[in-house]
Parts: sequence; structure tokens; C-alpha cells
Amino acid sequence: MIVRERFRLAPMSREFTPGRLDVVRFAEAAETLSGARPLQAYARLSAELAGPTADSSVQWEAVGAEHDGQAGTPVPWLHLTASAMVPLVCQRCMTPVDVELQVDRWFRFVENEDTAAAEDEESEEDVLVASRDFDLHALIEDELLMEIPVTPRHEHCPEPVKLSAADPDFEAAEAARPNPFAVLGTLRSGKRK
Repeated sequence: MIVRERFRLAPMSREFTPGRLDVVRFAEAAETLSGARPLQAYARLSAELAGPTADSSVQWEAVGAEHDGQAGTPVPWLHLTASAMVPLVCQRCMTPVDVELQVDRWFRFVENEDTAAAEDEESEEDVLVASRDFDLHALIEDELLMEIPVTPRHEHCPEPVKLSAADPDFEAAEAARPNPFAVLGTLRSGKRK
């Protein structure tokens, strides 16, 4: 007699990681990922800062969703929020200023680069290519970089702003140079004699 054993497979665990995110499955599952990552982990963002940031971090959250597309088929979407306080250089007084960067954006995903390029021009949301190993941290860094103001500055600078600059070497060279009108005066008086 053969005894057949009955067993049930446990549901497959869908663990999503931000470094290699399967965007389509993440959106299908309507999952949420969130976390805090040190600012130094974002090399390109760190290169833009006024100095080292030992204790600063980027707070982020990503939420997957599906919305109906034009053909009635589900389309993967991702809602990203991120924030960080970063030290930049004030363009008025040239001292460090803390600036809060905030991202709150929706992304729609398509199958390939050609579709993304064509649809990104016409759509209000950002259009990206769906991938099984999408780098969410790279997207977070890109979005934070775009939030850096062109001219960061204090609302009220902590030090008085210097409106002029003096260079002692330049002023000494100017003083040593003869006055052009004095030179003309000596030429003119030399011709009359």
C-alpha cells in the first residue's frame, strides 16, 4: 500500500530590498519599504556638501501601487518620499547653511527605454523602465540631487556680508604704478621748453 503524503506549500516570501527591487512585483503586492540611510552612503550627494556629515541621514519611503493603464491593464507605479538636512555653502556669506531637501514624487514604469523616452515627454509624472533589479537608492540620490537649490543661502546670514573685497597686493601694485595724467603732464612740459 502506497501512502501519499499531503502537504501544502507555504506562501513564497516576497522580501523586497532597495538595492535590487523587482518593481513590477513590488507594485503588484502594494508593498511599502522605508528606512534611514547615512548621508555618506550617497557618494554623489556627499560630494555636493559643505563638509562631512557624521550623524546626518536620509529618511525615505517607497510605496508600490498598480493603476489601470490605457488598455485597461495594470501599470506599476511607485510613490517616493525622501528627506535630508544637508550642509551647503551660503552663496551670500560663504559659510555653511543647513538646507532641508524633500522629495515627494510619483513614478510610472514601462517595459523599455524607447517607451519611457517617448512617454516621459508627454506625461506629468516621471516615466522609468521597470526592472527586476531596480536600484531604489540611486533613484533617491538622483531626486535629492535635483532638489539642491541653485543658490543656497541663509534667510539672515550669521556674519555680516562683505560687499567688497580688498587685495593688498593689488593695491600695492596700483600705488607703485605712475599716474597716467602725471606722465602726460611731464611729456607736455618737456615739449614747451
